[in-house]
Formats: sequence, C-alpha cells, structure tokens
Amino acid sequence: MKIGVLALQGDFDAHRKRLEELGAEVLLVKQPAQLDEIDGLVIPGGESGTFLKLLGNAGFEKLKHFARTKPTFGTCAGAILLASEVENPKQSGLGALDIGIRRNAYGRQVDSSIRQGKLGESPIEMVFIRAPKIERIGPGVEVIATEGPDAVAVRQGKAMAATFHPELSEDTRVHRAFLDLVSNGHKK
Repeated sequence: MKIGVLALQGDFDAHRKRLEELGAEVLLVKQPAQLDEIDGLVIPGGESGTFLKLLGNAGFEKLKHFARTKPTFGTCAGAILLASEVENPKQSGLGALDIGIRRNAYGRQVDSSIRQGKLGESPIEMVFIRAPKIERIGPGVEVIATEGPDAVAVRQGKAMAATFHPELSEDTRVHRAFLDLVSNGHKK
C-alpha cells in the first residue's frame, strides 16, 4: 500500500511525516503520472486556486478521475478541491464529495485558531487556518467530525475531507481513518 501526498504547495511534508509515523509508504506526488503509482492520495492545505493553476487542465482531469475511483483525503484547501460546489469565489471542484463549501469562511489568517471538536463522540484538537466551511451536505455524505454545530470532516465512498489540519496536532486518528479507508479499498 503506497500513499501519495500532493506536493505542489502547502504543508505536504507534515502529512508525509504523519503517514510514515503510522507505517505507510509515502510518495510525494509532483507529476500527474505519479498518480498511477499510488493506492491513496492526500491533498494538503494551501491555496485551492493555486492548486488548480499548478495542476493545469490535464493534471486536474487526471486528479478528478483518481479522486472518483481511489481513496482521496483532502484537508483545508484539499477539502475545497474535493467538493462538488465551491463558493467565495466560485471555482471548479473535483466533485468527489457531494458537499457545498465556502472558502475562508472563518476569516483571514489572523483568525486562525486551535479548537476542541469531536471525532465521532470523542474529543479531538482541531487546527483551523483560513478554514473553509461545509455549508451543504448531500444525502450520501457521512459527517465524521464536528466543531460546535458545524461538520468539519466528512466521508463519502472513497473520499474524505477535513476543513481543519489534522497533520498539525498530535492526534493521529484522522490519518488512521484515511489509512483504514485505503486498506479496505485495497483488499477488494
């Protein structure tokens, strides 16, 4: 089982370290062709519009196909990319999750914060940096984490997203959940 981390921008190295800490073999994905070499992909935070520019049309289409057929986990900007609807401003999404998401919904960089939320029913520390907000959840989407009344991590089929940065806290459960998703898909 090999996990890719999209390494175009953002703190992809924190995801790499976390996944390796959990025993995964990790490939830093910098070219679309590398998607053929992996069983699952993490799309880190960063700036979603910049991801789209760096991917280009061909890279975006290859990533869209990957995200619809293999396990993919997006955090913050990665969650924005996985959404079917993106606002503030409108932009293309990969459509892997039936969610509507609003970019920078909690404010600017100075409004970033560490909060306590719930992963299922268990408390978990959540790091929010210019976080998006999930504003619409389609019928096939499962909420796996909340912060107050807000859904902040969701899963649908082989896609998973978090509006916070689990790679920046000590808690490994969110990444473990993704590795379980990849492992379960890998066994089929």
